[in-house]
Amino acid sequence: FVTALLVVGLGGAAGAMSRYLVSGWIQAVAGDFFPWGTLAVNVAGSLALGFVLVWLQATVSSSELRQLIAIGFLGSFTTFSTFSYETFVLVRDGEWWRAGGYTLGSLGLGLAAVAVGAFVAATLTQTRI
Repeated sequence: FVTALLVVGLGGAAGAMSRYLVSGWIQAVAGDFFPWGTLAVNVAGSLALGFVLVWLQATVSSSELRQLIAIGFLGSFTTFSTFSYETFVLVRDGEWWRAGGYTLGSLGLGLAAVAVGAFVAATLTQTRI
C-alpha cells in the first residue's frame, strides 16, 4: 500500500507540474478570451490516458507503472476540477455561449481523444478493445 501511495504521489507531482507548465504556456500564447490551456490539457490527457491504459495492459504487467502514469501523472495532469470552476465562472458572468462551447468541447474532444488513444494503442499492440 505504501509503495502504491508513493508511486501515485510521485506521478501526481510530475503531472501537476506538467499541467501548470503546459496549460500556462498555451494560455499565454492563445490569450484570455477562452480557457484554451485547460481545454488542451484535458484533451491531451484524455488522449494519453486512452492510449496508456490499453498499451500498458497489452505490453506491461507492472501495476506500479500503471499507477505511476495513469493514476498519478495523468490523474494530476488533467484538470476537470479546473474545467468545472472555469465553466461556473463563465455561466456566472453570463457567458452562456462560451460556457456551452467549453463544456461541449471538453467533453466531446476528451471522449474522442480517449477513443483515438485506445484505438492507436490497440492497433500497435494488436489488442482488441
